[in-house]
Amino acid sequence: MATPASPTLSFKNSLQESTGDVTDTTSMFLYSLWILVSSPFFPVLLAFSCYFIFSVPFALLDVFGERAPIFEYKIQKQCCPTVGMMLWTLGTTVYNHLVFVLLAVLITNVVMPVPPLPAVAPTYFFWHLVHHKNPHLYIWVHAIHHDYISPFSWSTQHLSAVELMTVGQYGPLTVWTLSVFCIWMSVEDHIGYNLPYSPGPLVPFGLLGGAMAHDIHHQKPSSNFAPFFSHWGRLFGTAVTVIPTKKTDRF
Repeated sequence: MATPASPTLSFKNSLQESTGDVTDTTSMFLYSLWILVSSPFFPVLLAFSCYFIFSVPFALLDVFGERAPIFEYKIQKQCCPTVGMMLWTLGTTVYNHLVFVLLAVLITNVVMPVPPLPAVAPTYFFWHLVHHKNPHLYIWVHAIHHDYISPFSWSTQHLSAVELMTVGQYGPLTVWTLSVFCIWMSVEDHIGYNLPYSPGPLVPFGLLGGAMAHDIHHQKPSSNFAPFFSHWGRLFGTAVTVIPTKKTDRF
């Protein structure tokens, strides 16, 4: 029985059939692009790159501090992260990806088949709530994310390896797009600025908490467990809101 051709080889053959050669610049670019996106490591690279790119502008704003052009929208104006804090959180993220996430990708693709996604995935709200209510889960899994009561962009993925790999999502094109969007929303939750052009005001009834709601969670960890939308917190009595003003400070 003939061995089926690999997806990469099939793609290369299709390029040869359509262009007659794979040595021209366009074909070589498409072939190289296919090699990149078909790699099991591409979702990891995509997720980390988006986290890094989205965080850099706000890290620069934090470096400028009171001189930043949007400092008036800073939620906790008396708390500005130091360069050392930024490097520590970024280093934690790089370490987790290199040591744990890449190893998990290798094990998943070499040792174990990719498991099917569950039909109904539990919402992050309940995951977050349980990890705050159970002291063992909080200490060993989630506590590192609360090292700072005043969040900043690099603290988005300041997580334990367990949390990074259980909450993180990696997948094909549709999931990649959703992942990029979720990474941006997560970074926006942690930037520490209540910006007037953030997505929150676009959602009626204040259902999208945004940076203000998650900033309160870091100040008062028993509140606002949902990552983006606030309806779960309202239903279970854990939602805490404030009226944003230019003088908003620690809750």
